Amino acid sequence: MADDVKCQNSQKLIEELVETRERISLGGGQKRIDSQHAKGKLTARERILQLVDEGSFNEIDAYWTHRHTDFGMGEQRYEGDSVVVGFGKIDGRMVCVYSQDFTVLGGSFSEVQGQKVAKILDLAMDSGAPVIGIMDSVGARIQEGAYSLAAYSELFWRNTQASGVIPQISVMVGPCAGGSVYSPGLTDFVIMTEGSSHMFITGPKVIETVTREVVGLDELGGTMVHNAISGVAHFAAQNETHAFELTRQLVGYLPGSNREKPPLGPVIDDPWRMEERLNSIVPTDPSESYDVNEVIELIFDKGSFLPVHAYFAPNASVGFARLHGQTVAVIANQPLAKAGVLDIDASDKIARFIRFSDAFNVPLVTFVDTPGFMPGVNQEHSGIIRHGAKIVYAYSEATVPKLAIITRKAYGGAYIVMSSKYIRTDMVFAWPTAEVAVMGADGAVNILYAEKLKQMENPEEERRKILREYEQKFSKPYHVAASGHVDEVLIPAETRPKLIAALELLRNKKVSSPKKKHGNIPL
Repeated sequence: MADDVKCQNSQKLIEELVETRERISLGGGQKRIDSQHAKGKLTARERILQLVDEGSFNEIDAYWTHRHTDFGMGEQRYEGDSVVVGFGKIDGRMVCVYSQDFTVLGGSFSEVQGQKVAKILDLAMDSGAPVIGIMDSVGARIQEGAYSLAAYSELFWRNTQASGVIPQISVMVGPCAGGSVYSPGLTDFVIMTEGSSHMFITGPKVIETVTREVVGLDELGGTMVHNAISGVAHFAAQNETHAFELTRQLVGYLPGSNREKPPLGPVIDDPWRMEERLNSIVPTDPSESYDVNEVIELIFDKGSFLPVHAYFAPNASVGFARLHGQTVAVIANQPLAKAGVLDIDASDKIARFIRFSDAFNVPLVTFVDTPGFMPGVNQEHSGIIRHGAKIVYAYSEATVPKLAIITRKAYGGAYIVMSSKYIRTDMVFAWPTAEVAVMGADGAVNILYAEKLKQMENPEEERRKILREYEQKFSKPYHVAASGHVDEVLIPAETRPKLIAALELLRNKKVSSPKKKHGNIPL
């Protein structure tokens, strides 16, 4: 009889727990869930379940409630508050996740939300797992005053401490305004969702009041604004499903932490594959353009290139790819846009991608074809010097394997900063179309022979002759190979197997750097 009573009591407790779990799973209630679905948006838990492997998610801190009573908050308590946190797996590899719950007080950032997110970030750093934040929030919980602001401080501090330790990804599926935007801004990658995600420090109404500028949400901080203009976002997703697909794809290239090497992908492509198309893809006329992304697709494992910042600074192309299954970071000048010139935005894009890749042990492969840095008063006044210096700083600082291929133009300071030999690039290759010089032939002849040409009876004919001589000397890679600035001149079709062999050599590369607290990168 006593055992039966114990069994009944235990069963009641279990039933109570099940009921509590069911109530917690509803967040702010069915009415608010229906409202979220009516907007074409998923709930916080639905998003996590779509992101991680089926059956792998483990939620923690689902019972935590806030302690505030002002402004009627004593009657608005929900277990778990306005965020769902936990851990799960993506393709069998552990990740930590937090997802803001818009059904609970608009997903507002509260003291409790800050504490829960801080806790999962601490767990991620200790265990060496990437953190993925799914953002959908009206911003700070005004009713909590300084407690909400202090929670932001805790989050920003942890974002900073986690930087370079574990990958951090922000998936924007709703609004993110005011102080909230600094957390995504501190993370490694930001994925925005068209039609539903917006980011801005100051909203349209305040801007109109203060500056008289009239602007809409999308014009101010929409997906394509931050992907193409500001560079705040790295990926543009068509919808939430696409956003989570991009996140899973991105995670597949990244190690769990800086203590690991990136995961190997499936080896499904012939390492000895040589594409004849590469032998003619670069025009011999230096004024003609070509698509460097086509070069990348032909060299790396088929279908493996994932562009990053695809819409921002299109004169540079960066992204992750695989060579014989190994993750690599690809950096390239893009002749299709501005002839591949380096400007302020391209410099920032390249430098940041290099620094992330180096932090997480991803080898660098660089394709060089640039006429130099962008000339002009606007670029000089806007700080092209300090922005351009970021590239050479990032390459020089990087200790991962570094490979470079000069496909065509490599002029002046731009040649130096783009992974040249003497900023400690391990192997520099050149194609027969490579041109390494201080500047293009026209400009060089104008400077070197200006006075001499003035004295000639037929200056135009003499100029053409000098120009041919200059091009003969500098429009081929053999003079730089003869001096050791280039390690090998390749038939372009050979590039894939040569890169794979070089990476195999450098697999266990070890270097020592001067002891210091940290450097002072140009800003």
